[in-house]
Amino acid sequence: MPKQAAELGPLAVSRIKDPGVHFVGGIPGLALQVSPTGGRSWILRVMVGGKRRDIGLGGYPAVVLVDARTKAREARDKIRAGIDPVAEARAVKSALIASVAKQFTFSDAAKAFIKAKEKGWRSQKHAARWRSSLKTYAEPFLGNMLVSDIDIHHVEKVLEPIWSTRTETACRVRGRIEAILAWATVRKYRSGLNPAMWRGNLDHLLAAPRKVTKVQHFTALHYTQIGNFMTELRQRPGIGARALEFTILTAARSGEVRGATWQEIDFDACLWTIPEERMKAGKEHRVPLSASAINLLKSLPDSDNELVFPAPRGGMLSDMTLSAVIRRMNRDGKDDDIVEDPQEKWSAVPHGFRSTFRDWCAEQTNYPREVAEMALAHAVESAVEAAYRRGDMFEKRRKLMQDWANYCTKPSVKAGEVVPIRKTLA
Repeated sequence: MPKQAAELGPLAVSRIKDPGVHFVGGIPGLALQVSPTGGRSWILRVMVGGKRRDIGLGGYPAVVLVDARTKAREARDKIRAGIDPVAEARAVKSALIASVAKQFTFSDAAKAFIKAKEKGWRSQKHAARWRSSLKTYAEPFLGNMLVSDIDIHHVEKVLEPIWSTRTETACRVRGRIEAILAWATVRKYRSGLNPAMWRGNLDHLLAAPRKVTKVQHFTALHYTQIGNFMTELRQRPGIGARALEFTILTAARSGEVRGATWQEIDFDACLWTIPEERMKAGKEHRVPLSASAINLLKSLPDSDNELVFPAPRGGMLSDMTLSAVIRRMNRDGKDDDIVEDPQEKWSAVPHGFRSTFRDWCAEQTNYPREVAEMALAHAVESAVEAAYRRGDMFEKRRKLMQDWANYCTKPSVKAGEVVPIRKTLA
Protein backbone atom coordinates (compact mmCIF):
# COMPACT_ATOMS: atom_id res chain seq x y z
CA MET A 1 0.00 0.00 0.00
CA PRO A 2 1.51 3.41 -1.05
CA LYS A 3 2.69 5.70 1.69
CA GLN A 4 0.21 8.44 2.56
CA ALA A 5 1.57 12.01 2.78
CA ALA A 6 0.99 13.93 5.97
CA GLU A 7 -1.94 16.29 5.68
CA LEU A 8 -0.65 19.87 5.70
CA GLY A 9 -2.55 22.96 6.70
CA PRO A 10 -2.66 26.37 4.96
CA LEU A 11 0.21 27.79 7.03
CA ALA A 12 2.51 24.84 6.32
CA VAL A 13 1.70 25.05 2.62
CA SER A 14 2.52 28.77 2.56
CA ARG A 15 6.02 27.97 3.89
CA ILE A 16 6.90 25.58 1.08
CA LYS A 17 9.61 27.34 -0.95
CA ASP A 18 12.03 24.69 -2.16
CA PRO A 19 11.80 23.73 -5.88
CA GLY A 20 10.19 20.36 -6.50
CA VAL A 21 6.94 18.47 -5.95
CA HIS A 22 5.56 18.59 -2.37
CA PHE A 23 2.59 16.35 -1.53
CA VAL A 24 0.20 18.02 0.90
CA GLY A 25 -2.03 15.07 1.90
CA GLY A 26 -5.77 15.04 2.35
CA ILE A 27 -6.33 13.80 -1.24
CA PRO A 28 -3.99 11.12 -2.66
CA GLY A 29 -1.65 12.60 -5.28
CA LEU A 30 -2.35 16.28 -4.51
CA ALA A 31 0.88 18.28 -4.49
CA LEU A 32 2.27 21.79 -4.62
CA GLN A 33 4.81 22.09 -7.42
CA VAL A 34 7.49 24.78 -6.98
CA SER A 35 9.45 25.83 -10.07
CA PRO A 36 13.13 26.91 -9.96
CA THR A 37 11.96 30.51 -10.50
CA GLY A 38 9.74 30.36 -7.40
CA GLY A 39 6.36 29.96 -9.08
CA ARG A 40 3.94 27.62 -7.31
CA SER A 41 0.99 25.64 -8.69
CA TRP A 42 -1.22 22.70 -7.75
CA ILE A 43 -1.02 19.34 -9.50
CA LEU A 44 -2.80 16.04 -9.05
CA ARG A 45 -0.52 13.08 -9.78
CA VAL A 46 -2.77 10.19 -10.70
CA MET A 47 -3.06 7.12 -12.96
CA VAL A 48 -5.42 7.55 -15.95
CA GLY A 49 -5.92 4.55 -18.21
CA GLY A 50 -2.75 2.91 -16.91
CA LYS A 51 -0.62 6.02 -17.46
CA ARG A 52 0.59 8.52 -14.91
CA ARG A 53 -0.75 12.02 -15.37
CA ASP A 54 0.06 15.29 -13.66
CA ILE A 55 -3.19 17.24 -13.86
CA GLY A 56 -2.91 20.99 -13.29
CA LEU A 57 -5.38 22.44 -10.81
CA GLY A 58 -4.38 26.12 -10.85
CA GLY A 59 -1.76 28.43 -9.40
CA TYR A 60 -1.05 29.11 -5.76
CA PRO A 61 -2.08 31.27 -3.90
CA ALA A 62 -4.84 32.14 -6.41
CA VAL A 63 -6.21 28.66 -5.70
CA VAL A 64 -6.12 28.10 -1.95
CA LEU A 65 -5.55 24.70 -0.30
CA VAL A 66 -9.22 23.92 0.34
CA ASP A 67 -10.16 24.64 -3.27
CA ALA A 68 -7.24 22.56 -4.56
CA ARG A 69 -8.49 19.59 -2.52
CA THR A 70 -12.02 20.07 -3.88
CA LYS A 71 -10.73 20.10 -7.47
CA ALA A 72 -8.56 17.05 -6.82
CA ARG A 73 -11.51 15.16 -5.38
CA GLU A 74 -13.71 16.02 -8.39
CA ALA A 75 -10.98 14.91 -10.79
CA ARG A 76 -10.61 11.55 -9.02
CA ASP A 77 -14.39 11.05 -9.10
CA LYS A 78 -14.38 11.57 -12.87
CA ILE A 79 -11.53 9.10 -13.34
CA ARG A 80 -13.44 6.48 -11.37
CA ALA A 81 -16.43 7.17 -13.64
CA GLY A 82 -14.27 6.53 -16.73
CA ILE A 83 -13.81 10.20 -17.73
CA ASP A 84 -10.39 11.62 -18.59
CA PRO A 85 -10.31 15.08 -16.91
CA VAL A 86 -7.49 16.26 -19.19
CA ALA A 87 -9.30 15.30 -22.39
CA GLU A 88 -12.49 16.83 -21.03
CA ALA A 89 -10.73 20.10 -20.24
CA ARG A 90 -9.21 20.22 -23.73
CA ALA A 91 -12.62 19.70 -25.31
CA VAL A 92 -14.15 22.49 -23.22
CA LYS A 93 -11.29 24.83 -24.14
CA SER A 94 -11.61 23.97 -27.83
CA ALA A 95 -15.37 24.63 -27.76
CA LEU A 96 -14.77 27.97 -26.05
CA ILE A 97 -12.21 28.99 -28.68
CA ALA A 98 -14.59 27.97 -31.46
CA SER A 99 -17.42 29.88 -29.83
CA VAL A 100 -15.34 33.04 -29.48
CA ALA A 101 -14.18 32.72 -33.09
CA LYS A 102 -17.80 32.71 -34.23
CA GLN A 103 -18.47 36.01 -32.51
CA PHE A 104 -17.97 37.71 -35.89
CA THR A 105 -20.12 40.70 -36.74
CA PHE A 106 -21.30 41.61 -40.22
CA SER A 107 -19.03 44.68 -40.20
CA ASP A 108 -16.04 42.47 -39.35
CA ALA A 109 -17.00 40.03 -42.10
CA ALA A 110 -17.42 42.83 -44.66
CA LYS A 111 -13.99 44.26 -43.89
CA ALA A 112 -12.35 40.84 -44.05
CA PHE A 113 -14.14 39.95 -47.30
CA ILE A 114 -13.15 43.19 -49.06
CA LYS A 115 -9.55 42.87 -47.87
CA ALA A 116 -9.39 39.33 -49.26
CA LYS A 117 -10.97 40.23 -52.60
CA GLU A 118 -9.93 43.77 -53.49
CA LYS A 119 -6.55 42.81 -54.93
CA GLY A 120 -8.41 40.95 -57.66
CA TRP A 121 -10.77 43.85 -58.41
CA ARG A 122 -10.13 46.22 -61.29
CA SER A 123 -9.62 49.38 -59.27
CA GLN A 124 -9.70 50.97 -55.85
CA LYS A 125 -12.87 52.75 -56.95
CA HIS A 126 -14.64 49.38 -57.11
CA ALA A 127 -13.62 48.60 -53.53
CA ALA A 128 -14.68 52.10 -52.46
CA ARG A 129 -18.14 51.51 -53.95
CA TRP A 130 -18.47 48.28 -51.99
CA ARG A 131 -17.54 49.99 -48.74
CA SER A 132 -19.80 52.98 -49.39
CA SER A 133 -22.92 50.98 -50.32
CA LEU A 134 -22.53 48.60 -47.38
CA LYS A 135 -21.93 51.44 -44.94
CA THR A 136 -24.95 53.38 -46.23
CA TYR A 137 -27.52 50.61 -46.59
CA ALA A 138 -26.43 47.37 -44.87
CA GLU A 139 -24.46 48.28 -41.78
CA PRO A 140 -27.12 50.44 -40.09
CA PHE A 141 -29.20 47.23 -39.80
CA LEU A 142 -26.63 44.42 -39.85
CA GLY A 143 -23.34 46.01 -38.79
CA ASN A 144 -23.28 44.91 -35.15
CA MET A 145 -25.12 41.63 -35.69
CA LEU A 146 -23.23 38.33 -35.57
CA VAL A 147 -23.17 36.80 -39.04
CA SER A 148 -24.38 33.58 -37.45
CA ASP A 149 -27.60 35.33 -36.36
CA ILE A 150 -28.54 37.02 -39.63
CA ASP A 151 -31.64 35.57 -41.27
CA ILE A 152 -33.84 36.43 -44.25
CA HIS A 153 -35.94 38.93 -42.32
CA HIS A 154 -32.87 40.97 -41.39
CA VAL A 155 -31.81 41.10 -45.05
CA GLU A 156 -35.33 42.05 -46.06
CA LYS A 157 -35.21 44.93 -43.57
CA VAL A 158 -32.14 46.27 -45.38
CA LEU A 159 -33.60 45.97 -48.87
CA GLU A 160 -37.29 46.76 -48.49
CA PRO A 161 -36.93 50.57 -47.98
CA ILE A 162 -34.95 51.01 -51.23
CA TRP A 163 -36.27 48.14 -53.36
CA SER A 164 -38.86 50.25 -55.20
CA THR A 165 -37.10 53.61 -55.20
CA ARG A 166 -33.49 52.60 -55.85
CA THR A 167 -33.88 49.16 -57.34
CA GLU A 168 -30.52 48.93 -59.10
CA THR A 169 -28.67 49.96 -55.95
CA ALA A 170 -30.75 47.56 -53.86
CA CYS A 171 -29.86 44.68 -56.20
CA ARG A 172 -26.17 45.46 -55.87
CA VAL A 173 -26.43 45.63 -52.07
CA ARG A 174 -28.27 42.30 -51.99
CA GLY A 175 -25.55 40.67 -54.08
CA ARG A 176 -22.83 42.08 -51.85
CA ILE A 177 -24.53 40.88 -48.68
CA GLU A 178 -24.92 37.44 -50.26
CA ALA A 179 -21.21 37.32 -51.15
CA ILE A 180 -20.14 38.35 -47.63
CA LEU A 181 -22.40 35.79 -45.95
CA ALA A 182 -21.21 33.07 -48.36
CA TRP A 183 -17.62 33.92 -47.38
CA ALA A 184 -18.59 33.76 -43.69
CA THR A 185 -20.16 30.33 -44.23
CA VAL A 186 -17.03 28.92 -45.85
CA ARG A 187 -15.01 30.39 -42.97
CA LYS A 188 -17.30 28.53 -40.52
CA TYR A 189 -18.61 31.74 -38.93
CA ARG A 190 -22.15 30.73 -39.84
CA SER A 191 -24.03 27.74 -41.23
CA GLY A 192 -27.18 27.02 -43.18
CA LEU A 193 -28.67 28.61 -46.30
CA ASN A 194 -27.61 32.08 -47.35
CA PRO A 195 -30.46 34.45 -46.36
CA ALA A 196 -29.48 36.98 -49.05
CA MET A 197 -29.99 34.47 -51.87
CA TRP A 198 -32.52 35.63 -54.47
CA ARG A 199 -33.84 32.52 -56.22
CA GLY A 200 -36.09 30.40 -54.01
CA ASN A 201 -35.58 32.80 -51.13
CA LEU A 202 -35.95 36.58 -51.33
CA ASP A 203 -37.90 36.28 -54.59
CA HIS A 204 -40.84 35.12 -52.44
CA LEU A 205 -40.72 38.32 -50.37
CA LEU A 206 -39.75 41.04 -52.87
CA ALA A 207 -41.06 41.91 -56.32
CA ALA A 208 -38.87 41.03 -59.30
CA PRO A 209 -36.56 44.00 -60.06
CA ARG A 210 -37.63 44.19 -63.72
CA LYS A 211 -41.27 44.61 -62.60
CA VAL A 212 -40.48 47.26 -60.01
CA THR A 213 -38.63 49.64 -62.30
CA LYS A 214 -38.10 49.98 -66.00
CA VAL A 215 -34.61 49.63 -67.41
CA GLN A 216 -33.19 53.11 -67.98
CA HIS A 217 -30.99 53.17 -71.06
CA PHE A 218 -28.35 55.83 -71.61
CA THR A 219 -29.71 58.75 -73.60
CA ALA A 220 -28.33 58.49 -77.12
CA LEU A 221 -28.50 60.45 -80.37
CA HIS A 222 -30.03 58.84 -83.40
CA TYR A 223 -27.22 57.97 -85.79
CA THR A 224 -28.66 60.32 -88.42
CA GLN A 225 -27.82 63.25 -86.11
CA ILE A 226 -24.19 62.34 -85.54
CA GLY A 227 -22.85 64.29 -88.54
CA ASN A 228 -24.29 67.63 -87.43
CA PHE A 229 -23.35 66.93 -83.82
CA MET A 230 -19.72 66.25 -84.75
CA THR A 231 -19.60 69.37 -86.93
CA GLU A 232 -20.64 71.50 -83.96
CA LEU A 233 -18.47 69.58 -81.51
CA ARG A 234 -15.33 70.17 -83.61
CA GLN A 235 -15.90 73.89 -83.32
CA ARG A 236 -15.69 73.61 -79.55
CA PRO A 237 -12.35 74.43 -77.92
CA GLY A 238 -10.94 72.61 -74.92
CA ILE A 239 -9.55 69.24 -73.97
CA GLY A 240 -12.98 68.01 -72.85
CA ALA A 241 -14.42 68.52 -76.34
CA ARG A 242 -11.47 66.68 -77.90
CA ALA A 243 -11.87 63.80 -75.44
CA LEU A 244 -15.57 63.53 -76.30
CA GLU A 245 -14.78 63.58 -80.03
CA PHE A 246 -12.19 60.83 -79.58
CA THR A 247 -14.70 58.85 -77.50
CA ILE A 248 -17.22 58.97 -80.35
CA LEU A 249 -14.69 58.10 -83.07
CA THR A 250 -13.43 55.05 -81.15
CA ALA A 251 -16.80 53.95 -79.66
CA ALA A 252 -14.93 53.58 -76.36
CA ARG A 253 -16.13 54.11 -72.82
CA SER A 254 -15.41 57.58 -71.46
CA GLY A 255 -13.35 56.17 -68.59
CA GLU A 256 -11.09 54.37 -71.06
CA VAL A 257 -10.55 57.62 -72.97
CA ARG A 258 -9.99 59.76 -69.89
CA GLY A 259 -7.34 57.31 -68.67
CA ALA A 260 -5.61 56.91 -72.07
CA THR A 261 -1.84 57.50 -72.05
CA TRP A 262 0.52 58.32 -74.92
CA GLN A 263 2.34 55.06 -74.23
CA GLU A 264 -0.81 53.20 -75.32
CA ILE A 265 -0.88 54.95 -78.72
CA ASP A 266 1.03 53.53 -81.69
CA PHE A 267 0.92 56.16 -84.46
CA ASP A 268 2.71 53.98 -87.00
CA ALA A 269 0.21 51.13 -86.61
CA CYS A 270 -2.74 53.51 -86.04
CA LEU A 271 -3.49 51.54 -82.89
CA TRP A 272 -4.61 52.24 -79.33
CA THR A 273 -3.99 49.37 -76.90
CA ILE A 274 -5.97 49.62 -73.68
CA PRO A 275 -4.44 47.45 -70.91
CA GLU A 276 -6.61 44.91 -69.15
CA GLU A 277 -6.65 46.74 -65.82
CA ARG A 278 -8.56 49.62 -67.42
CA MET A 279 -11.07 47.48 -69.29
CA LYS A 280 -14.47 46.56 -67.90
CA ALA A 281 -14.04 42.95 -69.02
CA GLY A 282 -10.54 42.79 -67.54
CA LYS A 283 -9.03 41.91 -70.93
CA GLU A 284 -6.64 43.93 -73.12
CA HIS A 285 -8.44 45.65 -75.99
CA ARG A 286 -6.92 46.85 -79.26
CA VAL A 287 -8.67 49.79 -80.88
CA PRO A 288 -7.96 50.56 -84.56
CA LEU A 289 -7.65 54.31 -85.03
CA SER A 290 -9.23 55.93 -88.06
CA ALA A 291 -7.53 58.74 -89.94
CA SER A 292 -9.80 61.22 -88.12
CA ALA A 293 -8.80 59.83 -84.72
CA ILE A 294 -5.10 60.01 -85.61
CA ASN A 295 -5.42 63.59 -86.85
CA LEU A 296 -7.23 64.53 -83.65
CA LEU A 297 -4.40 63.13 -81.53
CA LYS A 298 -1.77 64.92 -83.61
CA SER A 299 -3.63 68.20 -83.23
CA LEU A 300 -3.47 68.12 -79.43
CA PRO A 301 -1.09 70.64 -77.82
CA ASP A 302 2.33 69.40 -76.80
CA SER A 303 2.51 68.39 -73.16
CA ASP A 304 4.81 66.55 -70.80
CA ASN A 305 1.77 64.84 -69.26
CA GLU A 306 1.57 61.09 -69.90
CA LEU A 307 -2.23 61.37 -70.22
CA VAL A 308 -3.57 62.02 -73.71
CA PHE A 309 -6.42 64.14 -72.31
CA PRO A 310 -5.17 65.60 -69.01
CA ALA A 311 -7.28 67.87 -66.84
CA PRO A 312 -6.24 71.56 -66.93
CA ARG A 313 -4.97 71.31 -63.35
CA GLY A 314 -3.35 67.92 -63.82
CA GLY A 315 -4.57 64.37 -63.41
CA MET A 316 -7.47 62.74 -65.22
CA LEU A 317 -10.50 64.58 -66.47
CA SER A 318 -13.51 64.02 -64.23
CA ASP A 319 -16.33 61.79 -65.42
CA MET A 320 -18.55 64.89 -65.67
CA THR A 321 -16.26 66.83 -68.03
CA LEU A 322 -17.53 65.18 -71.22
CA SER A 323 -21.15 65.57 -70.12
CA ALA A 324 -20.49 69.25 -69.45
CA VAL A 325 -19.41 69.71 -73.08
CA ILE A 326 -22.84 68.50 -74.27
CA ARG A 327 -24.61 70.69 -71.71
CA ARG A 328 -22.74 73.76 -72.95
CA MET A 329 -23.65 72.89 -76.53
CA ASN A 330 -27.30 72.81 -75.44
CA ARG A 331 -27.01 76.06 -73.46
CA ASP A 332 -25.72 78.26 -76.28
CA GLY A 333 -28.06 81.17 -76.81
CA LYS A 334 -30.31 80.28 -73.88
CA ASP A 335 -31.11 82.22 -70.76
CA ASP A 336 -28.78 81.19 -67.92
CA ASP A 337 -31.76 81.09 -65.55
CA ILE A 338 -33.26 78.17 -67.46
CA VAL A 339 -32.30 75.09 -65.49
CA GLU A 340 -33.75 72.48 -67.81
CA ASP A 341 -35.09 72.64 -71.34
CA PRO A 342 -37.15 69.65 -72.47
CA GLN A 343 -36.39 70.63 -76.08
CA GLU A 344 -32.64 70.16 -75.86
CA LYS A 345 -30.90 70.27 -79.20
CA TRP A 346 -28.61 67.35 -78.38
CA SER A 347 -30.27 64.83 -76.09
CA ALA A 348 -27.36 62.54 -75.28
CA VAL A 349 -24.82 61.45 -72.69
CA PRO A 350 -21.24 60.37 -73.48
CA HIS A 351 -21.90 56.66 -72.98
CA GLY A 352 -24.94 56.87 -75.24
CA PHE A 353 -22.75 57.36 -78.30
CA ARG A 354 -21.81 53.70 -78.05
CA SER A 355 -25.50 52.94 -78.69
CA THR A 356 -25.48 55.43 -81.58
CA PHE A 357 -22.53 53.56 -83.08
CA ARG A 358 -24.16 50.17 -82.53
CA ASP A 359 -27.44 51.25 -84.13
CA TRP A 360 -25.55 52.62 -87.13
CA CYS A 361 -23.69 49.31 -87.49
CA ALA A 362 -26.94 47.35 -87.46
CA GLU A 363 -29.01 49.59 -89.72
CA GLN A 364 -26.52 51.17 -92.11
CA THR A 365 -23.79 48.57 -92.66
CA ASN A 366 -23.38 44.91 -93.56
CA TYR A 367 -20.71 44.21 -90.96
CA PRO A 368 -21.35 41.00 -88.99
CA ARG A 369 -22.79 41.41 -85.52
CA GLU A 370 -19.69 39.99 -83.84
CA VAL A 371 -17.47 42.63 -85.49
CA ALA A 372 -19.61 45.42 -84.05
CA GLU A 373 -19.74 43.77 -80.63
CA MET A 374 -15.98 43.32 -80.59
CA ALA A 375 -15.53 46.97 -81.55
CA LEU A 376 -17.47 47.80 -78.38
CA ALA A 377 -15.28 45.37 -76.36
CA HIS A 378 -18.31 43.33 -75.39
CA ALA A 379 -17.71 39.81 -74.16
CA VAL A 380 -18.67 36.94 -76.44
CA GLU A 381 -21.95 35.62 -75.05
CA SER A 382 -21.40 31.95 -75.95
CA ALA A 383 -18.83 30.20 -73.77
CA VAL A 384 -18.23 27.66 -76.54
CA GLU A 385 -17.65 30.36 -79.13
CA ALA A 386 -15.33 32.24 -76.77
CA ALA A 387 -13.31 29.07 -76.17
CA TYR A 388 -12.62 28.58 -79.89
CA ARG A 389 -12.21 32.17 -81.01
CA ARG A 390 -8.65 33.42 -80.63
CA GLY A 391 -8.53 36.49 -82.88
CA ASP A 392 -10.05 39.91 -82.37
CA MET A 393 -11.10 40.62 -86.00
CA PHE A 394 -8.76 43.58 -85.96
CA GLU A 395 -8.54 44.24 -89.71
CA LYS A 396 -12.31 43.98 -90.11
CA ARG A 397 -12.72 46.36 -87.21
CA ARG A 398 -10.21 48.76 -88.77
CA LYS A 399 -12.44 49.07 -91.86
CA LEU A 400 -15.51 49.42 -89.65
CA MET A 401 -14.04 52.25 -87.59
CA GLN A 402 -12.88 54.11 -90.70
CA ASP A 403 -16.38 53.83 -92.18
CA TRP A 404 -17.79 55.13 -88.89
CA ALA A 405 -15.38 58.08 -88.90
CA ASN A 406 -16.36 58.86 -92.48
CA TYR A 407 -20.05 58.73 -91.58
CA CYS A 408 -19.44 61.09 -88.65
CA THR A 409 -18.17 63.76 -91.08
CA LYS A 410 -21.34 63.74 -93.20
CA PRO A 411 -23.92 66.41 -92.36
CA SER A 412 -27.34 65.04 -91.49
CA VAL A 413 -30.11 65.41 -94.01
CA LYS A 414 -33.21 67.10 -92.62
CA ALA A 415 -36.61 65.62 -93.26
CA GLY A 416 -38.15 66.96 -96.47
CA GLU A 417 -34.85 67.87 -98.08
CA VAL A 418 -34.13 66.41 -101.50
CA VAL A 419 -30.54 65.41 -102.25
CA PRO A 420 -29.95 65.70 -106.02
CA ILE A 421 -28.22 62.74 -107.64
CA ARG A 422 -26.99 64.75 -110.62
CA LYS A 423 -27.23 68.30 -111.76
CA THR A 424 -30.43 69.13 -113.55
CA LEU A 425 -29.91 69.14 -117.30
CA ALA A 426 -30.20 72.53 -118.82
